[in-house]
Amino acid sequence: MTVVLHDYWRSSASYRVRIALNLKGIQFERRPVDLVEGKQRDPAHLRLNPQGLVPALEIDGLVLTQSLAIIEYLDETRPGPRLLPADPAARTQARALSLAIACEIHPLSNLKTLNRIEVLAGKAARAAWNRDTIRAGLEAFERMLDHPSFTGTFCVGDAGSIADCVLIPQLYNASRWQVETDDLTRIAAVAARCKVEPTFVAAAPQQP
Repeated sequence: MTVVLHDYWRSSASYRVRIALNLKGIQFERRPVDLVEGKQRDPAHLRLNPQGLVPALEIDGLVLTQSLAIIEYLDETRPGPRLLPADPAARTQARALSLAIACEIHPLSNLKTLNRIEVLAGKAARAAWNRDTIRAGLEAFERMLDHPSFTGTFCVGDAGSIADCVLIPQLYNASRWQVETDDLTRIAAVAARCKVEPTFVAAAPQQP
């Protein structure tokens, strides 16, 4: 059965799942949902994802939503590299790092939030808000990387995990908004490592 990912090329949540699918070696078909055109609110998409969001993943006769839940499902049902470490402490650290972005940075920086800020305060306020919130969140993430399982390659240990699946898309967004991150040395080390990993490179946003 074909695995189908309903996504948007620039969506960081979709980008996370593309990385995870690649790390697991799962072949998948992409079906675009144009967020700018509002296609996420079409009835056909709402039947897949009642929240009107991306991604939605069709796999194993199921339709899965919410990127972190999808990644955990892939880890629980597919062999191959673990996306959540076996060690409980490292696994908890990977989850905490993932949630620090998915729950703390991303909601403040998603399209719905930014559009509302622009309506209330204008384009300059939208840009300033996004740069400030991304930078503050990444500074906190940098401090969180000061943990026993950080070896200077990936976020947790020496293999890509759910935390890297979440960090790399956030760094793409940071770059889009001209947020400086080179001084965040632990993050920069992870970014450099992932930059040469084919599974991460293949998942990167490519404008249609």
